[in-house]
Amino acid sequence: MRLHNFSAGPGALPEAVLLEMKEELPAYGDLGASVLEISHRSAAYTQIEQDAKERIRRLLNIGNEWHVLFLQGGASMQFHQIPLNFRGEEVSADYVVTGRWAANALKEAQRTGKARAAASSKDRNFAYIPEVNAWDIDPEAAYLHMTSNNTVVGTQFEEVPQVDPPIVCDASSDFLSRPIDMESHSLIYAGAQKNIGPAGATVVLVHDPFLQRRNESLPVILDYGIHAAKLYNTPPVFAVYLIGKVLAWLEAQGGLAAVEEINEQKAGKLYARIDRTDFYRGTAHKDARSRMNVTFRLPSEDLEARFLSEAHNRGLLALKGHRSVGGMRASLYNACQEESVDALVAFMDDFERERG
Repeated sequence: MRLHNFSAGPGALPEAVLLEMKEELPAYGDLGASVLEISHRSAAYTQIEQDAKERIRRLLNIGNEWHVLFLQGGASMQFHQIPLNFRGEEVSADYVVTGRWAANALKEAQRTGKARAAASSKDRNFAYIPEVNAWDIDPEAAYLHMTSNNTVVGTQFEEVPQVDPPIVCDASSDFLSRPIDMESHSLIYAGAQKNIGPAGATVVLVHDPFLQRRNESLPVILDYGIHAAKLYNTPPVFAVYLIGKVLAWLEAQGGLAAVEEINEQKAGKLYARIDRTDFYRGTAHKDARSRMNVTFRLPSEDLEARFLSEAHNRGLLALKGHRSVGGMRASLYNACQEESVDALVAFMDDFERERG
């Protein structure tokens, strides 16, 4: 029996996709072999990858001026790969530091060259998004890096800032959870394991004019241009296969506008419950709250431990906050059903009535 999964990642996958995968796993199509066993250079895998890329293009309404890449190494690999490709020796890059992973991205960039924080919300434990008009942006920066959704602290950008440098975005925890203003971006990357598939693949979208600015003499495996031009190495075949099925499921939901509406409704229900009394306290500023990762605290750590234990007994999984901040975190990714949020809200009502 499947329970209510609020895991921050790897996150829940649509049950319909899992059941379809179950049926196909022993033998894919008429190949007589599992998708786990076929060659990454076979016609079957080529079609799987092409279909997945075309689904991304349709969902985001983008053309061939955008390269869609399925890479490995997680989003953390991109922390190093992006400056390697796009920052010159004497050029700096700007970073907006709004959480743990944004801070890690900046730290990795500083290992190999110039990079600086153009803005940060560390002064208030990353509980807010800094106002854009207060950012100290270098107009000559190679790019400005931002993290659209901050998984650990539960904050999210409402819109893409309009700035001079090209925008590079880590969208790992809200990718394809809502429409994206593609014209304002030059590169977007996302680990698949939150909203669109299993762990093991990273989606990178890079705009061709930005790609053509990359540095020369790059390590081949880390050169975005190599991956845009050809299938260089063995891709994460099974992950791409599942991503394609999740993308088809997203299309069947009505596309990103429809998915956004569902996600807003789920988050709205949970935030309304948190705000109803003082027993639960949201940790992110209200104007920066994430629709993907809802973070909150209870009056004491003892109550939080009891909350987690009793929630698990009620079939509510993975509600423990990140170890660096504690508290609770309910991740409401695309595949998290509204009935799961309703079950969580009902449990919160019962817990407060009995323990408050």
